[in-house]
Amino acid sequence: MSTTLAPNLPMLSGDEVIEMLSLVGHADSVELKATVPADARVARKLDLDPLGAQIRQVFFFDTPELALSDAGVVVRARRVQGREHDSVVKSRPVDPATLSKQLRKSPDFGVEVDAMPGGFVCSASLKSVVADDAIRKTAFGTRPIRKLFSKAQRAFYEERAPKELALDDLSVMGPILVLKIKWLPDELPNKMVAELWTYPDGSLILELSTKCAPANIISTIDDTRTFLHQHDVELSAVQATKTKTALEFFSHQLLPT
Repeated sequence: MSTTLAPNLPMLSGDEVIEMLSLVGHADSVELKATVPADARVARKLDLDPLGAQIRQVFFFDTPELALSDAGVVVRARRVQGREHDSVVKSRPVDPATLSKQLRKSPDFGVEVDAMPGGFVCSASLKSVVADDAIRKTAFGTRPIRKLFSKAQRAFYEERAPKELALDDLSVMGPILVLKIKWLPDELPNKMVAELWTYPDGSLILELSTKCAPANIISTIDDTRTFLHQHDVELSAVQATKTKTALEFFSHQLLPT
């Protein structure tokens, strides 16, 4: 976002900025993300109260060799405290111009540009609500993976995933415990989100994010940069991604040593 906050982070080139703005023009939403140090000092600076966090359990599905990830496909299910559980099939990167009009009209389908320091990606996601106990049964091996996903999601998966790789051929990767806090800072027009991901080996990733309409991306970047600077929150030197870190962790657990 800014060399003021993290001078060692790579910046987008002029051509990359043009490409990102072109994608943003065809997206439904934009999410700005940044990894920050996962320590108590950041929580104090931002006045984050862990007792106000929503508890989530996140499960991914892939092969031990991460064949789906290599093909740009993410398959996930999520249990959410106090809310409906859900599943998602995501493809990235995508060119919005190549997506069918039928998909774009679906209320469960969305195209989003994720922008982070030094990079961006456009993704397409198809979501579905999942029955309360379905994810636990799948994690315990008593329910097929495919039943977590709607007919439309399965069709989207088959279109994007490697051929001959069925949903039921995938391995369960998880759970990962996530604490999510939403708040509206006085200095910002949009809500901020803090997600603390705790991996089974005890490692942590703390990500801050905010969403905005595509037309507001420039002002939102400026406002967010100023907000972090005012609260003395430094971006992590390495911008870790939650999904990639999770998949790599479980891949190492599943592959033979």
